[in-house]
Amino acid sequence: MERVLKRFERVIDPYGEGGAEGAGARRVGALPPLPSETNRFIWHFAREAKGPFLALLVTGGLTGGVDALLYAAVGWVVDALGSSSPATLIADHFGLLVGLALLTLVFRTAILFAASVLEQQIVVPSLYNRIRWQAYRRLMDQSYTFYQNDFAGRIAQKVQQVGEATGDFIVTTLQTFWSFITFAVLAVAILGAMDWRMGVVLLVWAVGYGWIVRHLLPRIRRSGRETADARSVMSGRIVDSFTNILAVKLFDTSRRQDAFVLDGFRRFVDSVRSMTRAITAVRTAVALLNGAMMTAIGALAIQSWTAGGASTGDVAAALGLVLRLNQMSGWMMFNINGLVRNYGTIQDAVGTVTLAPTLLDRPEAPDLQPSGGAVEFRNVTFHYGKGGGIIENFNLRVRAGEKIGLVGRSGAGKTTLVNLLLRLYDVEKGQILVDGQDIADVAQASLRGAVGVVTQDTSLFHRSIRDNIAYGRPEALEAEVETAARRADALDFIQRVRDPNGRSGMDAYVGERGVKLSGGQRQRIAIARVFLKDAPILVLDEATSALDSEVEAAIQDNLSAMMEGKTVIAIAHRLSTIASLDRLVVIDGGRIVEEGSHAELVRRGGLYASLWRRQSGGFLAEDAAE
Repeated sequence: MERVLKRFERVIDPYGEGGAEGAGARRVGALPPLPSETNRFIWHFAREAKGPFLALLVTGGLTGGVDALLYAAVGWVVDALGSSSPATLIADHFGLLVGLALLTLVFRTAILFAASVLEQQIVVPSLYNRIRWQAYRRLMDQSYTFYQNDFAGRIAQKVQQVGEATGDFIVTTLQTFWSFITFAVLAVAILGAMDWRMGVVLLVWAVGYGWIVRHLLPRIRRSGRETADARSVMSGRIVDSFTNILAVKLFDTSRRQDAFVLDGFRRFVDSVRSMTRAITAVRTAVALLNGAMMTAIGALAIQSWTAGGASTGDVAAALGLVLRLNQMSGWMMFNINGLVRNYGTIQDAVGTVTLAPTLLDRPEAPDLQPSGGAVEFRNVTFHYGKGGGIIENFNLRVRAGEKIGLVGRSGAGKTTLVNLLLRLYDVEKGQILVDGQDIADVAQASLRGAVGVVTQDTSLFHRSIRDNIAYGRPEALEAEVETAARRADALDFIQRVRDPNGRSGMDAYVGERGVKLSGGQRQRIAIARVFLKDAPILVLDEATSALDSEVEAAIQDNLSAMMEGKTVIAIAHRLSTIASLDRLVVIDGGRIVEEGSHAELVRRGGLYASLWRRQSGGFLAEDAAE
């Protein structure tokens, strides 16, 4: 059985466009956007599995039809029992009894097996995952700004929820609804054949049921969307609290943080209560409608029997059908409630997962062809979309192989320039050139592949130390990884690391964002990563800020060796670490105010000299950065 079921599991590709085979490959342009309108989004994925969904439609209809026939057959069996003696029952009604046995034991079982295979082996594990993967892949094409403007936990929850909500919506609509509709239509036909008045009662009931769905359920749909949004906010705040648990502990703000998270919980509870009030109103209306329908059908069936127009079997079949219809309508309303909630979840997620990326490669953008690593900022203006105040008409040329330091007060625009060079943002005016090639015209992946970066905010993946060092060159040999770690003065501490699961050395996991390592250890891992990447352009943004003087001195010679033949752009508040570079560029208010060697700038007595004098033990004094 297991081998048979496994064959069905391969019917739908669980990844789809840009799927598993491309997960380890370099991105070539963004994937086509998903439909941004909710109904079109659902239809998009329904079409991707139209074969299995058509089969679900058929099995759903057959299930409803067989169940209706079985309830009708109850009446036939009752009449058979009344017309035959125990001794002659089987002989008189052999065909009917065998037919019912085959219908129940073989045909119905086969239909339910097919429906279960379609849903559990083909659709649920594959389509649900396909939707999540497609959403994730497109979100990975979003700009850095996109992730700065939302909770990571909130985004992740939307990716998780949209797959299940979309899949459940389609499956419930095609299978459950269609089964119910088929049963209801056959029930009208069977009861109408017994007594036209019973058929009319069921038609009136169906109109009333439809009115409830049409007029009362939109309240649940609105509440469902609000609930989905409130759930995402609540989840985002919980994740934010756990991610920043050290700050919560250090500042003793657990009560204030609890109040912040509690506000998210309250919003979620309020939205849920609004939805449950609407659900209660709908269930009450359905219960009244069903009660009236069962009473009317029961009374008409008994009246018809007393008048000789219906047999005992007809009464039994009529009562069985309406009792089953009552049960199914309540069950259907439960499914409709779930359907509406799922629709609200999809609506909430679609607004995020279908957003078109704002920072894209141009069509058929070529790879950057680095030749020496020359960098030029040409009339660059960038204000983070604001009116002004960051980078204004900025010009800077860095020759191939030149090593420069960017100096300035906090907020002068140094890190912004680095982010623009990496094309984490697009310039608002001007150009940035690498070896004469406008970075806006080349593939982003090739640009970033040509730049090695160590930042002051070093975060690592919750993976092994080996994986973190080799992140920029996953094909690197073990010996190359160890050499990079040794050059970053990291190999000794790496060999002593052991995680809670017993993994040690290069195999040890470092925790979320590298939390199990000290700041200095994380920075050495980041430096080892750049050693291994060996890119022609190096960006060092406070690359040794988390290292003590002894460790910094130990790796300084290796850093200097790594810089040989490369273009280097370094940022440091500890001016002594960049004083020996070829040129220092002093920035203030997004403009260059001084440039030259350390000695030249000290002699001039300008801003650099002022910053140098204000240093204490090699660090820039706080008031100098104001």
